[in-house]
Amino acid sequence: MRRQLLLLVAAFALAAGVASADAGDRKDLQLFNDIAASVNHYTQFTIFDDVNVEVKDGIVTLSGNVTMPYKRNDIHERVANVSGVQQVRNNLKVLPVSTSDDQLRYRIARAIYDNPHFWNYAIGPNPPIHIVVEHGHVTLTGVVNNDTDRVIARSLAYQFPAMSVKNELKTNAEMRDLLETIK
Repeated sequence: MRRQLLLLVAAFALAAGVASADAGDRKDLQLFNDIAASVNHYTQFTIFDDVNVEVKDGIVTLSGNVTMPYKRNDIHERVANVSGVQQVRNNLKVLPVSTSDDQLRYRIARAIYDNPHFWNYAIGPNPPIHIVVEHGHVTLTGVVNNDTDRVIARSLAYQFPAMSVKNELKTNAEMRDLLETIK
């Protein structure tokens, strides 16, 4: 069975609470935690990048979007250097360079993180709500505390002239359930 987990600070924080996994799952979960820490400590990883990690028997598949080609390469190297990684399949996509996409990213980020409702999300080095914009299409990813926060973030993103807004935010409970599936 393949396991896909979102690479987020909350994900590996919740993973610490997962117990009673078999040896193979525990090894994959520990490897995922180590990869999450490595990527989250990468200083160029921002709220405008979205990296997903799948781990199965030491084989890591990266997917998602990054804003610059060097990030794709740097993240690949960081993951490849994590102890226990046997192979890395790098399916990270580099988003096209676009001034209008950049402006939309920044405007949505300001709307979300300047909103008093989301101030507690903005205080860490890696805020949990990620804003991916490609050709005017917006995707919100990451982890929020509850469904209300998910709805408010989406409504803040909708106030800008985007081609579309896709809300892929997960709640803490949904992430906990996702991590429980690897028991």
